[in-house]
Amino acid sequence: MKAIKTLWAFSRPHTIIGSVISIFTLYIIMCENTETQHLPLLFMGLVMGICCNIFIVGIIQIADVDIDKINKPYLPIPAGALSIKWAKIITYSALLLSLGVALSISPYLFLIILVSAAIGWAYSMPPLYLKQHHLTSAFAITFVRGVLINIGGFMVFNYLINNTINLPNDVKILSTFIIVFSIVISWFKDLPDMKGDAIYRIKTLAIVYSPKSVIITGTIMVTLTYLLTIMLKYPLVIGSTLPSFQDKILFYGNIGLLLLFIINSVSINVAEHRSLKTFYKRFWWFFFAEYMLYLVAYL
Repeated sequence: MKAIKTLWAFSRPHTIIGSVISIFTLYIIMCENTETQHLPLLFMGLVMGICCNIFIVGIIQIADVDIDKINKPYLPIPAGALSIKWAKIITYSALLLSLGVALSISPYLFLIILVSAAIGWAYSMPPLYLKQHHLTSAFAITFVRGVLINIGGFMVFNYLINNTINLPNDVKILSTFIIVFSIVISWFKDLPDMKGDAIYRIKTLAIVYSPKSVIITGTIMVTLTYLLTIMLKYPLVIGSTLPSFQDKILFYGNIGLLLLFIINSVSINVAEHRSLKTFYKRFWWFFFAEYMLYLVAYL
């Protein structure tokens, strides 16, 4: 049990949950108009996504041991629960398994995972060390989670299931939301970590400007994205005599999430570290919730 708990902590559970929810939701959308269940393909996709996720978060922890001793001393490596040797074994084994599963599904999917892993490596390791500046950090996180996995992965699996690479309108809207959300995640994730980042001269947006300006800018961006989703669904729900169940769920659901998001944003105490940490954790809940809206709508 201790080994399982250590592995679970090392995998950074919130990112694993995000990957699982996103893959499952996109799979449900793909299968809307098909009677055939592709459960083996779903299982392989989940294994591939989880393992790629473990590689990316694992390589970060291997590279950031000294910083994590300041910012995240509870993580397995700085806490002494996991050695660097075993962390590398887990990380590279996960990468090989992810690439192997991807190749068995499609060479295009293999390429997507390979590029995602390469960006994950470049994010944490020299000479590129993309996380050192907020612009390259935002690009790396957004391109992998928002573009490669969400759009590229959907197109590959959609071709395998439905013999088409077309993106449904709801997938376009969801992908736009996730791209913006990923940009803001790249900013908000550094809010609780400013002490160690400042010591090691990592130019996060919170350090270059201020935590308050980051929170205000990020909140405005996410709010506008919620409003865009609501506005696109408005004529389909309010202006239609027979609105679809999917449109009603996405319309009213996003209104509810927007209100909760604003309440969460105004409740933060910028001067308190615990408040910043709690705010960032809750931000991930909204990431999960957006996928869950689409999941409920399409089930």
